[in-house]
Amino acid sequence: MDTDHLTDIWSRVFGTQPAPSLWLVIITAVLALGAVVPHTAWRLSRNAVTIAHEGGHGLIALLTGRRLDGIRLHSDTSGLTVSRGKPTGLGMVLTAAAGYIAPSLLGLAGAALLAAGHITALLWGATALLLAMLIMIRNAYGMLTVVLTGAAFVLVSWLTTAEVQAAFAYVVVWFLLLGGVRPPFELMGKRRRGGAVDSDPDQLARLTHVPAAVWLGLFHVVTLCSLMGGGRWLLGL
Repeated sequence: MDTDHLTDIWSRVFGTQPAPSLWLVIITAVLALGAVVPHTAWRLSRNAVTIAHEGGHGLIALLTGRRLDGIRLHSDTSGLTVSRGKPTGLGMVLTAAAGYIAPSLLGLAGAALLAAGHITALLWGATALLLAMLIMIRNAYGMLTVVLTGAAFVLVSWLTTAEVQAAFAYVVVWFLLLGGVRPPFELMGKRRRGGAVDSDPDQLARLTHVPAAVWLGLFHVVTLCSLMGGGRWLLGL
């Protein structure tokens, strides 16, 4: 591969692209909202949030020095990330806390990239993260879900126009920001009905002796603030 070709790829990935019109940004927000609010659509689209949730657990486990044994994604949109290491301490706390806030923080990072005009970098970066996650998937449904999601990013990145890529990227980021808000509210409802007795907040409560309700409140704060901050970046406010 010659130097000119490498330079062209570098420029394509890390260069900036023109910002889409405000109308396109608003339309993509509405489309993402349509994937999050209706129950029927959410039953399918929640799989993407689960990918981000479990990926957040896995990434922080690795960054804090834990050994990541594997990730499973299930057809009921639940998931499980298994890591080994010290059963207490900061690393375990951060790993347990990462799941519910991961989709929103990924959305916030994506909004920052889009606000800076790095549409292609966002698409390629997301593809790389999905590929890295695929290596750690340990069940067939999880592999299928991640492969299909990654394929969508690859196809859009290589086979569509700049306008389509921009629309896709904005839908994805809006979806992460909006979709990240709903799971903590769902968990709150389950806890009120006496369910989800071993959820992430409950594990954090055992690790830190801070009530699970406080951790759940923190998840609400992070996800809602990410939505507000990311939304402002996307809308250019």
